[in-house]
Amino acid sequence: MRDLPPNVLDYEETCRNFRLDVPQRFNFGFDVVDKWAEDRTKLALVSVDPTGEHAERHTFWDLKTQSNRFANLLRSLGVAKGERAFLMLPRIPQWYVAALGMIKLGVVPMPATTLCTPKDVEYRVNRAEATVVITDLENASKIVEVAANCPSLKHLLLMGGARPGWISCEAAMQEASPYLDNPGHTRSDDPLLIYFTSGTVGFPKMVLHTQASYALAHLVTAKFWHDLKPTDLHWAISDTGWAKLAYGKLFGQWTVGATVLQHNARGRFDAALTLRILEKYGVTSFCAPPTAYRMLVLEDLKKYDLRELRHCTSAGEPLNPEVMKVWQEGTGLTIYDGYGQTETVLLVANYRCLPVKPGSMGKPIPGFQVAILDDDGKELPPGQEGQIAVKVKPQRPVGLFREYWKDPEAMARSFQGDWYLTGDKAYRDEDGYFWFVGRADDVIKSAGYRIGPFEVESALLEHSAVAESAVVASPDPMRGHIVKAFVVLKPGYVPSDELVLSLQEHVRKTTAPYKYPRAIEFVSELPKTISGKIRRVELRGKESDKAAQQ
Repeated sequence: MRDLPPNVLDYEETCRNFRLDVPQRFNFGFDVVDKWAEDRTKLALVSVDPTGEHAERHTFWDLKTQSNRFANLLRSLGVAKGERAFLMLPRIPQWYVAALGMIKLGVVPMPATTLCTPKDVEYRVNRAEATVVITDLENASKIVEVAANCPSLKHLLLMGGARPGWISCEAAMQEASPYLDNPGHTRSDDPLLIYFTSGTVGFPKMVLHTQASYALAHLVTAKFWHDLKPTDLHWAISDTGWAKLAYGKLFGQWTVGATVLQHNARGRFDAALTLRILEKYGVTSFCAPPTAYRMLVLEDLKKYDLRELRHCTSAGEPLNPEVMKVWQEGTGLTIYDGYGQTETVLLVANYRCLPVKPGSMGKPIPGFQVAILDDDGKELPPGQEGQIAVKVKPQRPVGLFREYWKDPEAMARSFQGDWYLTGDKAYRDEDGYFWFVGRADDVIKSAGYRIGPFEVESALLEHSAVAESAVVASPDPMRGHIVKAFVVLKPGYVPSDELVLSLQEHVRKTTAPYKYPRAIEFVSELPKTISGKIRRVELRGKESDKAAQQ
């Protein structure tokens, strides 16, 4: 498998010639899933239980017939095209059944993590005026707690059990027909789904995608970055409530005909279990956030037979070069970093046909014109830091969300002139590679210097004692702010003043001396979003609160 040729042989030529044809009418359920289902043996999904020992295998035909039954169930309830449905299920096959059934009808799913609290549920249901909720027995109580406060709710659907006042999906689907005619009523620009942003800053916004902007355009993610073939088994570690599922285990992967693996993981990330699953099921393509890779490289990688694994990718935050080095030494494989947002498909990536610069996001994905802009909206030359922006005029790229639904102010902030502004800071080098600096509000300004947290975090990670770190600005009366690092130690290391000095000296030698962390706090874990991104906003808030109390 490892000797398969890459899908992108010549990057520049692919960018020049790439076109994504968008038909007037398109429906991912009918036009992709049901098309592959014509071969009733074609495998779509390997669903692994929490232990990693057992798996259910589902063909495209299975998903076609079951999603048809679910769609017919919704029809029998009078649920119509355009209505919103709150979808909160763990990593189980029923998630796919429900999502596909809704997509076929033009009903708009709103995927949510099972970590959502009742308050989260209430906010999302009311903000979107959802009429349907689909969840499991374990999470139904969250809905019950707030249902009376959600006037738009009409239908409560339960997967995997029964409860008074709820419709049992399995029982109702048994009575529903497995046949569903394609009415051809979904246009390419019709709403597909709504994701709520992770909420690292402010209240979550509703990101509305269309059949084209996600279901069709994620072809570039799967084909060019994941480098997938129809023979691949691809595993992207992601929760069902995060857009990474759309990136890594649904749209693009099934468009190219690959099989996806889903692990119903429970509790904390288990690095050893992850490696056993990679080995046991012969995963050929693997995508994980940096947090996962940082934990994986602490294991003895050579203990595992990963000969089937041929391609590895990472996203969520830039991956530290030291982690890439250890992974390559242990598996023989390069990790290809990539960058995108909930609002987009993949925007920037590393590709097999190009040299990888460790720590770099890579180059723009075919179909997108990506630039670095200054505060006045002017393109910056190589080496200068600014905001990552996507050209939207004269031709809007297909893989860009339609809108922040019901939020014209957010739209006005994000679309300025010919550009969509991502809110992320980076710079481009002379070779056209992009280097992530941080969210605009993550950049530390200290004594006149601008310091990106990622570079400091990477330097810390190269120290033998550090498993993970997060770097933020901490208020300081002299400098305005200083660099503060929150550090998770590897097993066998204990906090000490001597270790603080060692870490500081290490950073001074590894990067520019002014960037070293003047304050270090040892912690057992870092706060993260459901997607695995470090919540620096939470750490910054704690530092600001401390300063206000002094």
